[in-house]
Amino acid sequence: MGLLKTQDPVTIAAMDLEQIFSAATFIAVFGWLVIILMPRNPNAKLVGGILVPLVLSVGYLLLIVQYFRGAEGGFGSLAEVAMLFQKQELLLAGWIHYLAFDLFIGAWEIRDSQRHGIPHLVVIPCLLMTFMLGPIGLLFYFAIRTAKTMSMRRPLSATTPYSRSAMSSSTTASPDS
Repeated sequence: MGLLKTQDPVTIAAMDLEQIFSAATFIAVFGWLVIILMPRNPNAKLVGGILVPLVLSVGYLLLIVQYFRGAEGGFGSLAEVAMLFQKQELLLAGWIHYLAFDLFIGAWEIRDSQRHGIPHLVVIPCLLMTFMLGPIGLLFYFAIRTAKTMSMRRPLSATTPYSRSAMSSSTTASPDS
């Protein structure tokens, strides 16, 4: 019986957590590449923008169901959150939470930019920031979106060469005047 000595379960669990971390990150990066490289492809939108975040969400759910109950800490203060994330499994769940939500927001940015006629090349830096820095990428996207929608609402002024008054006066003026 001594010949069948098993490895320490804590080491195996830590290794499994690293593997889950790597797999979740790989899956998220795959989703980001799909939506960035094929933003108008309906299948890419479905896979990268919906299915991948859902797969990550299932992973998050499994970790929360298995490890949240009885964990020390909570969400009532920064100290409680720090205590909660001392548990490696919950820290991993938090990471997967970020991956899922950031990707979902990035996919929304793409859909929204297409509705508002914002060029994809303009949105890509926002997507990269959303992937790496979450809310900062969203802020940059909203700044671009706001600038675009505000410029579309602005009426043509009388001083622009394409305004109605400029166009009508150019048709009535003779070439000799």
